Amino acid sequence: MSSLDAESVAERCGSLVDGQRSPEVSQIEVLSPRDVPLGGPRAMTVRRTLPQRSRTLIGAWCFADHYGPDDVAETGGMDVAPHPHTGLQTVSWLFSGEIEHRDSLGSHAFVRPGELNLMTGGYGISHSEVSTSRTTILHGVQLWVALPEEHRHAERDFQHYAPEPVGMRGAEIRVFLGSLAGHDSPVRTFTPLLGAEVILEPHAAVTLAVNPGFEHGLLVDHGDVRMTDTLLHPAELGYAQAGTGTLTLANESDKTARMVLLGGPPFEEEIVMWWNFIGRSHEDIVRAREDWANSSDRFGAFEGYSGDRLPAPALPNAIIAPRGNPPRR
Repeated sequence: MSSLDAESVAERCGSLVDGQRSPEVSQIEVLSPRDVPLGGPRAMTVRRTLPQRSRTLIGAWCFADHYGPDDVAETGGMDVAPHPHTGLQTVSWLFSGEIEHRDSLGSHAFVRPGELNLMTGGYGISHSEVSTSRTTILHGVQLWVALPEEHRHAERDFQHYAPEPVGMRGAEIRVFLGSLAGHDSPVRTFTPLLGAEVILEPHAAVTLAVNPGFEHGLLVDHGDVRMTDTLLHPAELGYAQAGTGTLTLANESDKTARMVLLGGPPFEEEIVMWWNFIGRSHEDIVRAREDWANSSDRFGAFEGYSGDRLPAPALPNAIIAPRGNPPRR
């Protein structure tokens, strides 16, 4: 998915680490989303929780869009024209509907509920995403992962994985990245990551053993979910600092709750993120934008999309200023 803000925000960001907190201390930060339209007057609207001014990264996770459930007969569904990426991986995860994916690696795949599509942009890739005619309700998340410096020019790649559900008392978990609840995803990433869908029965609770070196984010799709001692409502994202080996999630709703759990070690590198590019300097972004505008071979090409590619927005009239997460308490 592309960042289609009319005015793209220039960001330089990084997690600042000053040691681990005590596992007895519970401090959950609640991040509220903002609505972002993806295109014209009939376009779908997504709820964006990352990045924002109070927090730009959770581990290497640097972007989180949450959308639906949308009736495509009313919204027009998803139609994201060919657009570029650098320095990141895209993670697509659906709850309902179907999206057709094409990219300049030559991949032609479908995103379906419970199946992970992970695309590595590295030095440069382009792709399109269109909901299919079989889709009536479109509902899911689109996530980005920042690549570390040593791998940010990695070769283009595309991986698909359908995790088996892991049953626990009152819960069902699908681990699409990393390890949780005794299940390991085989999908390759460039930093340690956790990505999992968690479903809780009404008034059920589960305590999960997690990596104490990871910080975690819990994005609630539906239901009222208590993360440790903090109640999260639908579309909110709860953030937990690193330093604890367990997370307790409790569904306080009368209906089934669903959420996406993200995690990773604090990402200590500073990054510059603008539009669909991640680099390490203002100059990296300028160069990537020029390469896209000039139809450089850097991003490749593909067939099968009917329409024009997305033009890059204008750069800010200033050097991109640094931004970062607040220091850990």
